[in-house]
Amino acid sequence: MQPPKPAARPDRVSLWRYLRLFRQDILSAQPARLYRAWMAEFRTPFFRSFLCNDPALVRLILQERPRDFPKSDRVGEGLRPLLGNSVFVTNGAVWEGQRRIIDPAFEGGRLRDSFPAFRAAAGAAVARMPEGVVEVEEQASHAAADVIFRTLFSLPIEHEIASRVFAEFRAHQRSQPILNLAAFLPLPRWFPRFHRAETRRTAQVIRSLITGLTEARAAEIAEGRAPQDLATKIMQTPDPETGARFGTSEMVDQVAIFFLAGHETSASALAWSLYLLAQFPEAQARVAAEAADLGTAPEFSAMARLRFTRDVFREALRLYPPVPMMVRQNQCPEHLRGRDIAPGAQMVLSPWHLHRHSRIWDRPDDFDPDRWQTESCRHAAREAYIPFSAGPRVCPGAGFAMIEGTLLLARLIGEFHFATLPGDVPVPVAHLTVRARDGIRLRVTRREAKAPAASGTAAS
Repeated sequence: MQPPKPAARPDRVSLWRYLRLFRQDILSAQPARLYRAWMAEFRTPFFRSFLCNDPALVRLILQERPRDFPKSDRVGEGLRPLLGNSVFVTNGAVWEGQRRIIDPAFEGGRLRDSFPAFRAAAGAAVARMPEGVVEVEEQASHAAADVIFRTLFSLPIEHEIASRVFAEFRAHQRSQPILNLAAFLPLPRWFPRFHRAETRRTAQVIRSLITGLTEARAAEIAEGRAPQDLATKIMQTPDPETGARFGTSEMVDQVAIFFLAGHETSASALAWSLYLLAQFPEAQARVAAEAADLGTAPEFSAMARLRFTRDVFREALRLYPPVPMMVRQNQCPEHLRGRDIAPGAQMVLSPWHLHRHSRIWDRPDDFDPDRWQTESCRHAAREAYIPFSAGPRVCPGAGFAMIEGTLLLARLIGEFHFATLPGDVPVPVAHLTVRARDGIRLRVTRREAKAPAASGTAAS
C-alpha cells in the first residue's frame, strides 16, 4: 500500500484528554479521525508524541532502523519492580545479548517439544470450566498461567508455588494503574520513582517465588536430572558471542517477563476470542466442528486441521490486540511526513489503530475470520498487523502464542457452548493488556454431541 502524499501538518490531539479517555474505554476514547490519519501529534509542555499509522513509518521504526528508535525508558517505569532488567525493558547491547540466549528456546522445533504441555493445559482448562454464567477472563487467565508454568518449569498451575505466583500476580495486576501516567513525564534518571506499596509487595513476593524455582532448577541441571523444558533450555544456553549464561537474578528477570507477556497477552486474546464467538454462533459452530475432528488428545501435526479456528484467533488479535500501543524514542533528528521531529520525541505505534485503520483494512470493525483466506487481507496484514510487534523486537513467543491460543480455543469450544448475556457488553480498557473493564461474562453450557459443520461468513 502506498500512503498518500504527506499532509502539511499531522492531526493534533490533547495528550492529557486522550489518556483520561483511554483509561475509561479504549474503543470509544479514540477520535474517529485517528483511524484514518497516517500520523497524529500529541503535544504537552514537556515533549511531543507522534502516533504513527503510516505502514511505511511503522516499517522504518520497527524493521529498517530499530537502533535509531529504541524502546522508550518511560514505558517500563511501572513494571520495573517486577521485571527488573528483563528483555522487555532493555535496549542496545544488553538486549541483544539477552535475545541471543532466549531466542533458541522458542525456535520451531521447541514448539513441538512443548506441545504435550499445551495439550495437558488445554485438558485442565476444560476440566475447570464451570457451567452457567461464567466470567471467562478469569478462566482464560488460569489457563494461560497453567501453560506458562507447564512449559517453563514442568509444573501444573495446581502446584503450590505456581498457584502462589498466579495469586500474587492477580493482586499485582489490580495494584497497577490502568495507564501509568507518570511514565509520560520526562523525569531525569536520578529522580526517584514511586510505586504503590502493594505493587512493590507483590513484585517482591513473585520474584522471591521465581528465585526459588530458578535455584532449584540450577541444582537439577548440575545433577543432570533437569526436565528438558524452556527454563532448562534457556539456563543452559550460552550467548554465542560472549559465552555468558544467565545467572539467577538475570533468569528471574526473564521468567518474570515470560509470565507477564505470555500469560497476560494469551489470556486477553483467548477471552476476547470466546466473546466474539459467543456473538457469532455460526462461527462458533464451525470451530466446534473442527474441534470434534481434532479430538481430545491431538498430536502436533493435527493442528494444521484447525485452519478456521486459527483464523478466529488471528481476527481476535486484530480487533483486540493485547498490547494496544508500543512506544519508541527517536535518537536522531527526523523529518517524517512533513514534520521536523527533534530527538527524544515519543513515536507511538498502535496496533489498536493499525488493526482497525479504515484506509488499510476492508470493513475494519467487522469480525470476519474468513478474511484471512483472502489476498486483500494478507496484503493488509503484511502492512499493518503487529499483535506481536515486528522486526528484531518481535515477540520470541509469537509462534508459541498462536499454537497455544488456537488449541485452547478449539478444546473449550469443542466441549462447551458460549453465549452472550442480554445487555452485558464488555468495555475494553487498557490495563497491562486490553481487558474488559468489568470482566467478560458469558453463559456456558456443555455440548452434548458433536457440532455439525457450518459454512458462511460471520460479520457485524
